[in-house]
Amino acid sequence: MPHKHNAQKRHHIPKAKCTLTNWPQYEAGLKQRGSLTLWITPEAIAQWKAAERTTPGGQARYSDLAIQTCLMLRTAFRIPLRQAEGLMASVFSMMHLSLAVPDHSTVSRRAVELPSLPRIPAEGEVHVLIDSTGLKVYGAGQWLEEKHGTRARRDWRKLHLAVDADNFSIVAHTLTDSQTDDPSQMGPLLSLTDGAITQVTADGAYDGHPTYNTIAGQGEGITVAIPPRVTAVLEETTGPPSQRDWHLAMIQEKGRLAWQKAVGYGKRALVETMMACWKVLIGIRLRARNFATQKTEVAIGVAVLNRLLSVARPHSVRKQVNTA
Repeated sequence: MPHKHNAQKRHHIPKAKCTLTNWPQYEAGLKQRGSLTLWITPEAIAQWKAAERTTPGGQARYSDLAIQTCLMLRTAFRIPLRQAEGLMASVFSMMHLSLAVPDHSTVSRRAVELPSLPRIPAEGEVHVLIDSTGLKVYGAGQWLEEKHGTRARRDWRKLHLAVDADNFSIVAHTLTDSQTDDPSQMGPLLSLTDGAITQVTADGAYDGHPTYNTIAGQGEGITVAIPPRVTAVLEETTGPPSQRDWHLAMIQEKGRLAWQKAVGYGKRALVETMMACWKVLIGIRLRARNFATQKTEVAIGVAVLNRLLSVARPHSVRKQVNTA
């Protein structure tokens, strides 16, 4: 829980324990994650060859869906492009398919201009959770520092995610450099989100009037659950109080923990869980070297992670702790 009050006295509080309610289905889904049929779909095989061009230029041999399939296979099993090429060739050989496999150079070149992947359509109202995390950029910075004593310039990319709180899936994402602040990506993430947004929850880094104005521009009646900064003060206005002023007044009257319970701020932990799933299942670094290919790599990672979660998603409930 954010803002742990009385941290020095919390040692006697037992840690919450959870149990799975769908273990048989979850176990079967974990096994299905390793199935090649999850990634090499009949639709991809049927549309493997590129359609004939109607404009001047060279004719492509492989469709965009074929390139996406190779990239998703590479990301899901975390193997280099050359090994992904060999894996695809062996699968086609065992399936007795007379389809050519794109070589690693073709996949790497086509990844730069690959069109955006279709997003998961949202059903009904959406409660959006927003946060960001850092991804390491491929390089030899740590090796140079250890081997030669030279401090290399380190850099990373910031991955901004919008997560649906109800079905635990990524509904929008952006990739920026390390100097871009988090509130600037609130508008792009919300504009990429399908469905009617009812609530936006984020941490205190997004607090400020620009963020509230951006959310208000997406529609009326959107609830904002962003904790105000410690130094925040009420706005001097003669009109009705804003949502931010309402948050400040409630925190001052009932405390921050009561405010978190009232606005459902605890659901923000789901976006932290999504970040942990990304680091474990996709990885902590980007393999691509240029920014355009890195954007494609992140888009492929989002598609892979959503597909992994769609076949195996645990449903856990908290156990009752016996304090006797």
